[in-house]
Amino acid sequence: MRRNIEKQTRYVPYHSGTCWRPLKKKVSTASVVFFFFLLVSALGFLGWIDIPIFSGTSSFSSDKPIQKTTRKSPKEQEFPLKCTKGNKKQTCPKNYYPTTTTTTHNPDRPISSSSNKTCPSYFRWIHEDLRHWKHTGITRDMVERARETAHFRLVVVKGKAYVEKYKESIQTRDMFSLWGILQLLRLYPGRLPDLELMFDCDDRPVVPSSDFPGPNAGPPPLFRYCSDWSSLDIVFPDWSFWGWAEINIKPWKSVLEDIKQGNTRTKWKDRVPYAYWKGNPSVAPTRDDLLKCNVSDKDDWNTHLYIQDWVQESKQGYNQSNLEDQCTHRYKIYIEGWAWSVSEKYVLACDSMTLLIRPHYYDFFIRGMVPLEHYWPIRDNSKCTSLKFAVEWGNNHTKKQAQAIGKAASNFIQEDLKMDYVYDYMFHLLNEYAKLLKFKPSIPRGAVELCSEMMACPAKGTWEKFMVESMVKSPSNLTPCTLPPPYDPSSLQGFLERKDKSIKQVEMWENKYWKNLNK
Repeated sequence: MRRNIEKQTRYVPYHSGTCWRPLKKKVSTASVVFFFFLLVSALGFLGWIDIPIFSGTSSFSSDKPIQKTTRKSPKEQEFPLKCTKGNKKQTCPKNYYPTTTTTTHNPDRPISSSSNKTCPSYFRWIHEDLRHWKHTGITRDMVERARETAHFRLVVVKGKAYVEKYKESIQTRDMFSLWGILQLLRLYPGRLPDLELMFDCDDRPVVPSSDFPGPNAGPPPLFRYCSDWSSLDIVFPDWSFWGWAEINIKPWKSVLEDIKQGNTRTKWKDRVPYAYWKGNPSVAPTRDDLLKCNVSDKDDWNTHLYIQDWVQESKQGYNQSNLEDQCTHRYKIYIEGWAWSVSEKYVLACDSMTLLIRPHYYDFFIRGMVPLEHYWPIRDNSKCTSLKFAVEWGNNHTKKQAQAIGKAASNFIQEDLKMDYVYDYMFHLLNEYAKLLKFKPSIPRGAVELCSEMMACPAKGTWEKFMVESMVKSPSNLTPCTLPPPYDPSSLQGFLERKDKSIKQVEMWENKYWKNLNK
């Protein structure tokens, strides 16, 4: 693939002297005019041209509709990659964002039009994740204390991104996370305020709430991909939304469309009436425990479980790991790995009913999903019996309930988790975070300016392919969706109690099922 993907336009060189052309005989102006009118008259006689349009009248009769010409919408402004050629060192273009080279953050700056959309309900958790700094704000000392486990510091000043790296992440998580943030800046140029943050690309949260009791404790604000109910880490969309190059999983926008097509291949009633899971069991004991539930000569727990061998898959070109080919069972299992798993969104995108083994961790969107509405809860301490009952229940309540749960989850992922909303979530989270800063963000001495050219131009292979595919080509002419207000304590409590009640309801049905079966 060519590194420079900037739009190529053909041009004709201009010369100040006489332009070379084939010699032609001179023709008089009168002759040209005469033949022109002769041609128009002939075509008018044949009915090919409506001659009166030249004189300002129309030959259309009054009972014929007149077609109005539509004005073409102005061409979208584009941000093409500007890769340097040859051995020249790659740098960020000076006019990286053409609309913001002389502007700083101004949230009230006029923009083409408003989206007039309220963000999905899970955006309300932004307020909850930042609540711990509501009374104190965020000081520089708090940010510096988050450096202990951070992989990089991100600074945004006047719409440009600067990065100070501290250590390497697993695979290229940090690279694609930063790439995603750069695309946000391309989508909403000049809309984000100056900010400074620390980002940890590892799996498990590291800021325990027990170490910071009270509203004025001042915990270090640390961004990462997941958290849990006893930690204060701030959750942020994971790197795979822009592609997981190491295992050939495409950027989220493409994956969503692929799975949408995959959902149509087999009707729900014709799918295998078992629960399906495919993954790497070696990352966590809970997955090894899941494998005990596989169908065998002795037991049938209504499951089809497969081990994913990524080394072997890479040798075979990943032909057996296409996510769109995995919507063939009525039920799909989600189970965590070392922490939350990237696979969560891919499992829920299938319109098979998701059997969600009770998680310990959460990412940025799952808190907006509800048991018995979007998924079926599975016990983590009795997986086999819980899975068998879930499949039995689903096969006896197929159309109105089991199928509807699968469809609701798929719709949630397709609509509320499309890339537009992923970017809007990032925007609002960073915007609300920046409002809490009690210091002026500054560019560290060891930081480097980062732009799409610095990342995509030297990239090769799948990494280059996914960056080019997921790159934001034009700034949005819409504002981000409207951030919903925070939960008041009573409504939040009611929402959590409703989810807990649904889980207990399933457990009660399950207990009754096994009690009757054992009789």
